[in-house]
Amino acid sequence: MIWFAQLLLLLLLVQENRTVVGATSNYLIGLGSYDITGPAADVNMMGYANMDQTASGVHFRLRARAFIVSEPQGNCILFVNLDACMASQLVTIKVLERLKTRYGDLYTDKNVAISGIHTHAGPGGYLQYVVYIVTSLGFVRQSFDALVDGIEQSIIQAHENLRPGSIFVNTGELLDAGVNRSPSAYLNNPTAERNKYKYDVDKEMTLLKFVDDEWGPVGSFNWFATHGTSMSRTNGLISGDNKGAAARFMEDWFDQTNAGSTFSKASESSEVPRRVSNIIPIVHEKHHELLELAASFKSSPGRPATKFMSMARRVRSALRLADRPRFVSAYCQTNCGDVSPNVLGAFCRDTGLPCDFNHSTCGGKNELCYGRGPGYPDEFESTRIIGERQFKKAVDLFNKASEQLAGKVDYRHTYLDFSKLEVTIPKQGGGTEVVKTCPAAMGFAFAAGTTDGPGAFDFKQGDSQGNAFWKLVRDLLKTPDKEQVDCQQPKPILLDTGEMKEPYDWAPSILPIQILRIGQLVILTVPGEFTTMSGRRLRDAVKAVLTSSTGQFNGNVHVVIAGLSNTYSQYITTFEEYEIQRYEGASTLFGPHTLSAYIQEFKKLATALASGQPVQQGPQPPDLLDKQISLLAPVVLDATPIGKKFGDVCKDVPKNSTFKRGDTVTVVFWSACPRNDLMTEGTFALVEVLQGKDAWIPVYDDDDFCLRFIWSRPSKFSARSQATLEWRIPETAAAGVYRIRHFGAAKSLLGSIKHFTGSSSAFVVA
Repeated sequence: MIWFAQLLLLLLLVQENRTVVGATSNYLIGLGSYDITGPAADVNMMGYANMDQTASGVHFRLRARAFIVSEPQGNCILFVNLDACMASQLVTIKVLERLKTRYGDLYTDKNVAISGIHTHAGPGGYLQYVVYIVTSLGFVRQSFDALVDGIEQSIIQAHENLRPGSIFVNTGELLDAGVNRSPSAYLNNPTAERNKYKYDVDKEMTLLKFVDDEWGPVGSFNWFATHGTSMSRTNGLISGDNKGAAARFMEDWFDQTNAGSTFSKASESSEVPRRVSNIIPIVHEKHHELLELAASFKSSPGRPATKFMSMARRVRSALRLADRPRFVSAYCQTNCGDVSPNVLGAFCRDTGLPCDFNHSTCGGKNELCYGRGPGYPDEFESTRIIGERQFKKAVDLFNKASEQLAGKVDYRHTYLDFSKLEVTIPKQGGGTEVVKTCPAAMGFAFAAGTTDGPGAFDFKQGDSQGNAFWKLVRDLLKTPDKEQVDCQQPKPILLDTGEMKEPYDWAPSILPIQILRIGQLVILTVPGEFTTMSGRRLRDAVKAVLTSSTGQFNGNVHVVIAGLSNTYSQYITTFEEYEIQRYEGASTLFGPHTLSAYIQEFKKLATALASGQPVQQGPQPPDLLDKQISLLAPVVLDATPIGKKFGDVCKDVPKNSTFKRGDTVTVVFWSACPRNDLMTEGTFALVEVLQGKDAWIPVYDDDDFCLRFIWSRPSKFSARSQATLEWRIPETAAAGVYRIRHFGAAKSLLGSIKHFTGSSSAFVVA
């Protein structure tokens, strides 16, 4: 009878699991993910505004990750998280046009949000306003198309994956992944307000866990505030920075745990997960036998390849289960405006001493003041550490998530002209007064940069006066009038971008604001970077409106800010922080009352949401695609030295070489410009392991943290180029025989594109 008792217990457990996951589900959920890596050569990186920082390879790939939540017969919302610096109004417009064609009125600007993680290591040139594409030499169609195509594909996947499921929410503190990079501005906030908070940055992570009724967990999205600036302003490799890394770590961890069978192990492990552990064969040969086997595989000469060969060899596809949804994990951005991942603090490069507290300068100059990440001086290690810290906290919250979302799916959205909003604010001594926002303008401290990426010349943070020489330079472009100068006070105007219209608009004026609701979770999508305190004020204001509404939330509501969403308009500080005019204040475009305007208008949206009332659509933002100018030179021709072919090895591994875990294996190939084919959902680099005597199995590709694809040419206009593939052998790599392989595409003088591949000699990992 023991077997009968065991069977009965098993049936009870199955029934209990069905009750938790299935019977109580009240939503349809769907998730999707797609490659948005973009051009890996020649294109300026978006974020640091450093013209010398151009793409020259891939650290790991960028993705768009989407979730859809729908009531079975009612409203739905769609949220897309991008491994990109920020959302773009033009990208959003074109994605919505495609969704209109495909799905009619199901997905519109009202219920669709597109948010960026704020990596500063992705290709630029995809925004439509002049000031954001100057350093990229104008509009870059390849960057733009990669984003629009990838977002659309991620949404199609999410839509096709819609199935009954449940969503759980959890929150927790992560203490060591962000510090305030403008503490002198934060300290200008009222003492009583600061005393309400333990830290000068937000330490809370909010996580959603998506559970399919049939398949169990299928994804997670979380929001946590820290900048995507672990990678420096001189890095040339495309990278999702710390949040992109965390997303990859979590997706790989889930794959390794066989769709969630051993969740608890990851949060205790100090190792970043490696997706290929379950397909690397266990090798029993002795070392000398492995060497003999490796010696029989010399480097293969470059040879033609098909366009889809690199896609077929990608490692992730080898692990994907064909009969279940792919697990999607996204690390979203929130009010990160003054939050740096360089947690060791800011120091002077010449003296090693801390930078000046108020101005972040060294001897009066900003160029030498840099923040240090936890892996200093290795920016890749800093990226890994900050990513891993977010990953581990997310896994912990994922494992323990028990509060189920229940209630309406709803949304409110409007467009506002922030160049002339009237705002009612409290008046000193009692009562209220009406003030206005201003046309966009950037202050002198904007050009000083931050401790994450300092600017140049003699600009410095905390400058409320300006400089006579640079004012003369400014006036050559546009002299701000007295009304604008007075409106923006105490900001000294360096660039009057809101009033600069040639050859087309330099800065936005019409911005979207939006609230998305899933039960007791409310997402505030904002088109910029809120500082810590400005984000707190906005969340508190919205929460007060929602919790005071009769019967809507019963006092229980989670409010998160999704930063850099739908379009981009730089920073939003508090009034008090604006007065200090550090970088964030100088980059608060619409003047000192910008935050008050957001709070006023979000309270209106929240009131409409709570009462079930509609809101006005507002003025439409412009579509400037037809006005875009691009000065980036096209790829004309790829070439190799006489007697060499594309894909040939020009620097191989040493003969009869053996490497240990922790070593770096480097192979150099004759290559071609990566702009010829972005290898979307494919790879430029591959590590293969020998299975048996002649079967090569892919184990790492250019979407892995340990494998780097570095592209270079001897001079700017040279037709010759090389691809350097660097594999840092993980501690978890299995012993065996390996080789490194390169994929590329070359352009002929007549314009045809031919794909190629080549591989190194085999070597041993012992």
